[in-house]
Amino acid sequence: MASRKKFLQQAAVLTAGSFVLPALNNSVFAYFKSRVAPSDQINIGVIGINGMGWSDAMAAIKVPGVNIVALCDVDQNVISRRLADLTKQNIPTAGIKTYNDYRELLDRKDIDAVIIGTPDHWHCLQMVHACQAGKDIYVEKPVGNSITECRIMMAAQQQHNRVVQAGQWQRSQQHFRDALDFIYSGQLGNIRTVKVWCYLGWKKPLSFVADSPVPDGVDYTKWLGPAQMRPFNSNRFHFTWRWFWDYAGGLMTDWGVHLLDYALMGMKATVPVSISSIGGNFADPASPQEAPDTMSVSYQFEHFNLLWDHAIGIENGLFRKEHGIAFIGNNGTLELDRGGWEVFEESRSDKKVTVAHRPSVDNGLNKHMENFFSVVRSRKTEELHCPITAAADIATLSQMGNIAFRSGEKLYWDKEAGKFTEKSINKRYLTAAYHNGYKLPKV
Repeated sequence: MASRKKFLQQAAVLTAGSFVLPALNNSVFAYFKSRVAPSDQINIGVIGINGMGWSDAMAAIKVPGVNIVALCDVDQNVISRRLADLTKQNIPTAGIKTYNDYRELLDRKDIDAVIIGTPDHWHCLQMVHACQAGKDIYVEKPVGNSITECRIMMAAQQQHNRVVQAGQWQRSQQHFRDALDFIYSGQLGNIRTVKVWCYLGWKKPLSFVADSPVPDGVDYTKWLGPAQMRPFNSNRFHFTWRWFWDYAGGLMTDWGVHLLDYALMGMKATVPVSISSIGGNFADPASPQEAPDTMSVSYQFEHFNLLWDHAIGIENGLFRKEHGIAFIGNNGTLELDRGGWEVFEESRSDKKVTVAHRPSVDNGLNKHMENFFSVVRSRKTEELHCPITAAADIATLSQMGNIAFRSGEKLYWDKEAGKFTEKSINKRYLTAAYHNGYKLPKV
């Protein structure tokens, strides 16, 4: 009797919200998976499982009725490790087929949706091909590695009418939404400046590493894909590929798409009038990384300024926090981060306002996955928390900051034309170059 009572208590907790799922034993989890009707079962394949793609996969299988049937990675060592991880969690792997070519995975008719967790330079091709294959898609951020890619990805979703959610999971966290509601209430007064910062002490500047042979089990040619052919170098491989323009945009696109996203949402803004940037590898001038370890970007909008500031190897940002968004109004400043939000009064205001710290109360990634698969079932794409259109907008803003840094110029954006006013900037930076026989997708 006692064991049955414990089982029912755990079952009740499960139905209350997936953020508690890790605490449940496998028998309870399996029970709820089995209670989902066959018609509501969703089979997924995961493309790119070394980093965030695997975190996404683990969040996905917490959703009742979602089953992993395929894994794809160009590193066989990663595939072996992930199969072992599943075994440790008592998740059967006999029915999971593995691939090193994502096109073979997309050819499977029994796969309903895919998670794309590959490096940024692969996102556009794989997302477009997944749309063409009739799959719904959860794609990691930033959605594109260039402004043109972002536009192509939006067009592919519209053309093929697929459900596409971007991995900006903060959009699913309650405290972020509550903070926006407070901003929209007008209590902060006129907001003239928004400051966004990311000071990550645990990310260190790269040191020089010599080129080396390709590790056993790695299909390096497939890993490069449309990126320029270069000798294998571990600095440009797992995780640290983020610091090289061939594959990504550094901290600006890694964390910037998360934080700047809420800055724009809070101000109900779209695109800036001008963009300027300064920075460099100041922590270690000898570092081989291309994306700067220190950078500040100024975005001028019609009625406010947006300032981005980042550094790696340093933790003390504004308010002694490693990251955050500060909406600075005439009556107070709202500070928002992954841990919660609060409002500091403006002492000189006649309408000063304060709010004590409101902590985060949920798991954003789990809720984001719940939202995605809910829409996969309902087909109500207007209910997506981060549709491809929103993700493309913020990825574009982040790319603007990097382009201003790389060009060394103050840039002006033509909203109607959807490009910079300087033709030479558009020609050089608007579109990512594709190599090795790959072509930019046409939609």
